[in-house]
Amino acid sequence: MDGLVYGALDIGGTKIAGGLVDTDGHLVARSQCATPAHGTAEEMMAAVAAVLDDLAVHPGWKSLSCLGIGSAGPVDTVAGTVSPVNIPAWRAFPLVDRVRAHPRVPRGVEPVVVGDAVAMAAGEHWKGAARGVDNALGMVVSTGIGGGLILNGALYAGLSGNAGHIGHITVDHIGGPECPCGARGCVERFASGTAIAAHAVESGWVPPAGVEPTAAAVADAARTGDPRAAAAYDRAGRALAAAIAATAALVELDLVVVGGGVAQAGTTLLAPLRRHLADYAVLDFTRNLPVVPAKLATDAGLIGAAAVAGLSHSGRGMPRLPVVHP
Repeated sequence: MDGLVYGALDIGGTKIAGGLVDTDGHLVARSQCATPAHGTAEEMMAAVAAVLDDLAVHPGWKSLSCLGIGSAGPVDTVAGTVSPVNIPAWRAFPLVDRVRAHPRVPRGVEPVVVGDAVAMAAGEHWKGAARGVDNALGMVVSTGIGGGLILNGALYAGLSGNAGHIGHITVDHIGGPECPCGARGCVERFASGTAIAAHAVESGWVPPAGVEPTAAAVADAARTGDPRAAAAYDRAGRALAAAIAATAALVELDLVVVGGGVAQAGTTLLAPLRRHLADYAVLDFTRNLPVVPAKLATDAGLIGAAAVAGLSHSGRGMPRLPVVHP
């Protein structure tokens, strides 16, 4: 294929995805594998390498000009390391160095890493639901929960690439469950896919025979009227609403875009979230804040990681998405 191609990785607690994105923001190749989240550091890296190898057979790989990585966090953009809360084996793991050294990555292609939800926000601002919006919060609700901010029309990544990490805002200081991050009562412990499924099971919900107790299965049960399943999503929506209202009070938002695997539940998640947000966001400048699903669905992180990579690229093609640092 002709023209420049931007590579992207999206690394989360459930899946590792990779893609090639053209200069119009279209995903032209995609690869994915399950995340060995409880494996060793090298098993994790082997999964990343397998995705890169799969992408490298695509004709567009020959036109690769840069490579963006959106990873569950925290991340350190400056050091090129990642320490995902839900991937215990990776602590200050030198992901950028390891990806750069992969034999299929062309010499001169410099990978850049940001938080996965920062990448998602970039993707939705470039080609998705937040396009043309000056101030937006992008949220990934999946195995973990992350966030990314668009402020004054620009991606706000923060010094380390973690700005907007809404999943670790505390919403229950006293009785909230302990989070793997070390704090107590984080949003992630109420509204991640793992938390939703665990709470439903603890409340007495039992999945159908042969079905795993996942957030998707809980959503299916909630849609058929199971009160315990619906309550698990209501609890998640309340925690998300509290964190969104706090964020809106700090930075003034025009829009919230919700993506990630759990967000594929649609109104099962968004309806209670919006209902509780009306109770939490009561100041004039936070009231009636729109909350919409990600237009790019689960590909938002890949397209956004490509957009972030394009920031450092000096050639023609991708629109320049500015990054604001403190």
